[in-house]
Amino acid sequence: MSRFSPPPYPIKAAARTTVLPRRSRYLYIVLALLVGYLWVTGHLPASLLPHRPTQHAPSLCHKHIDWSRYAYFQYATSTAYLCNAVMVFEALDRLGSKADRVLLYPDQWDTRIESLTDRDSQLLVKARDWYKVKLVPVDIPITYDRGREEEEWDATFTKFMAWGQSKYERVLHLDSDVTVLKHLDELFLLPRSPVSMMRAYWDLPDKKLLSSRLILLQPSGDELERFMTATRSDLRQAADSDMDILNRYYSDSAMVLPHQAYGLLSSEFRLEDHKNFIGNSFEPWDPEKAYQEASLVHFLDAPLPKPWVMWPHNLYAEKHPRCKAEDCRNKNIWVSLYDDFRRRRKVRSCTLFLRDL
Repeated sequence: MSRFSPPPYPIKAAARTTVLPRRSRYLYIVLALLVGYLWVTGHLPASLLPHRPTQHAPSLCHKHIDWSRYAYFQYATSTAYLCNAVMVFEALDRLGSKADRVLLYPDQWDTRIESLTDRDSQLLVKARDWYKVKLVPVDIPITYDRGREEEEWDATFTKFMAWGQSKYERVLHLDSDVTVLKHLDELFLLPRSPVSMMRAYWDLPDKKLLSSRLILLQPSGDELERFMTATRSDLRQAADSDMDILNRYYSDSAMVLPHQAYGLLSSEFRLEDHKNFIGNSFEPWDPEKAYQEASLVHFLDAPLPKPWVMWPHNLYAEKHPRCKAEDCRNKNIWVSLYDDFRRRRKVRSCTLFLRDL
């Protein structure tokens, strides 16, 4: 072999090893310990953490929610308000609500339909069979004033019985003089709170009260007992209403819900000043936007009566909203709310004959 011939096979280069200087090694160790400390204590910025789904994300998908834990609650102590309750349940059913529906009614009523004029029984059966409502007959309490047999129970106190629906984790009470525009299932998924209510925005800023028109609550036997005690005529002021009692207990602790979505009053379309509803004095009033963003509308237009009561023609002519120049949106929305309520009451919810059962 020639002295300068290449080797018969290639010679591998020696593996290069890199040894970090001692100072760099100490720096990496300190950084690792610091990141570990921040991770454990929860101070590491979220952007530096590996991605993981939020803890509540699966519950926002309907297939992961046990809707039998939640319920809409209505009560009825008269035929007129029984019809209103059926209208609420019809709307919830039509709008695709998934939570249970519960109706409390006096145990003197029953579901035996004896004639075409037996409206209470017909409406109870319709609620049960058409709209999947769970019927709960109850003994409506009667309190006595200083030993005299004088009925003192205010029908609105019946809503306190919602706290007795212990089979549910959360119950949503709605006053029945409403038009439901969207279901309210999202409220059941709010962070836990003993009570969630809206402000009575129409009384702001003079009074900072909670409104009892919508109540999201956690049933509690202790709370029910406290309310039943508070309604005794010998322990309350004669003028106390359900709203007074609720504010006495929850004015400083309730979770406050946005009234723009859940507390829009029909009278808002008759007003000139809307700053209480909007929350400021610089944003312009847009009746179409307010209507579209609302989940329900409560009927309150005193001195006009409720929509199921016939109005004196002169009173309507005096109180209905006026067009401004060529802008009739307030009037059109207001009139349509009342027309829709009456049409549904007559045609869809409260007209029933034996042949329909």
